[in-house]
Amino acid sequence: MAAKKGVSEIELGASTTGKAARVSIIKSIQKARGSFVIAYVTNTRRNLDVPMALDVVRYVFDHLEAIRKAHKGKGKPQVDLFLHSNGGDGTMPWRLVTLIREYTDKFAVVVPHRAFSAATLTALGADEIVMHPMGMLGPTDATVANAFNPPDPSNPQRKLGISVEDVTAYIQLIRDDAGIQHEDELIQAFNVLAANVHPLALGNVKRSMSQSRMMARKLLELHMDANQRHKIEEIVDNLTSKLFFHGHPINRREAREQIGLSTVKAAEGQLETAIWDLYLQYEAEMKLGEAFDPPIEFGRHHDIQAMGAGATAVTPPGSNKFVYIESEFVTHVSKDEYVLQGTKQPNGALSVAIFNLKRGWTVE
Repeated sequence: MAAKKGVSEIELGASTTGKAARVSIIKSIQKARGSFVIAYVTNTRRNLDVPMALDVVRYVFDHLEAIRKAHKGKGKPQVDLFLHSNGGDGTMPWRLVTLIREYTDKFAVVVPHRAFSAATLTALGADEIVMHPMGMLGPTDATVANAFNPPDPSNPQRKLGISVEDVTAYIQLIRDDAGIQHEDELIQAFNVLAANVHPLALGNVKRSMSQSRMMARKLLELHMDANQRHKIEEIVDNLTSKLFFHGHPINRREAREQIGLSTVKAAEGQLETAIWDLYLQYEAEMKLGEAFDPPIEFGRHHDIQAMGAGATAVTPPGSNKFVYIESEFVTHVSKDEYVLQGTKQPNGALSVAIFNLKRGWTVE
């Protein structure tokens, strides 16, 4: 691997799109950082949000092996994970981070835009978190879902997710704001909650809260000393219980000064520009800036107004790209191919069904 270059030597200005443009920017970031970059980008489109999942680790391994073979310097190479995701499987960060750390003595997470929930946990395991001005971390309190969750009133076939913080906030509301302190009254208040939310769902909330705190603690301990235990607990508390809202966006200044993450560094100058350019490439490729709306997509191919009652039509095959794992060596993409079947109902409404033709991982 070449020696670390100054940010002024980053090669920018790629006007094309596609794999060649992305790889060119990846190499520019590598040159500035003295690292090897692996991009891990999950789709964050509205109605097509794709979670971080353990199946990704198998493909990250291939990239790490390619890096190991390409590295020519002494010791282990520095690895940067360019990460964009709304989160996902709460156990995935531990497996991903510990695998990457098998191949490097310096691990950084680069945050161009969103790194929420499980993506924030992943960042906690890094020696350095490089954040673009648009970069955001998020609270690590979980929103849990299982068969015992209450049904969504607007769609009884779907279960509501339960936020860990909603449950704890309810108890705090009763005790602190309503001023109810007597044990019998607190038990009555809890019974009201248990009558509306299945006790096993509440137990799952407690388990998920404990798991989230444990995961954050274990990831921080990968690079923080044992004598920093108080600092570790402070960071865990800040991320799991002191922000009150799972969707709270944490900017890089807040991450350093209020959350206590001294590992957060600001991307500046041409490095900042290159990080954003790479994100924009994925944004365009995965259509991150637009919602996935099947009726609108169907209407791009067929004149809905001209369809008679009971008429059915099918679109040409379309494709969605769900996940990118990319380095200068190889590009793995999770994607599907589908058609939309639209039917005009007697009342004039359009119903659209999605039929998947194929779905899986491919090498681009």
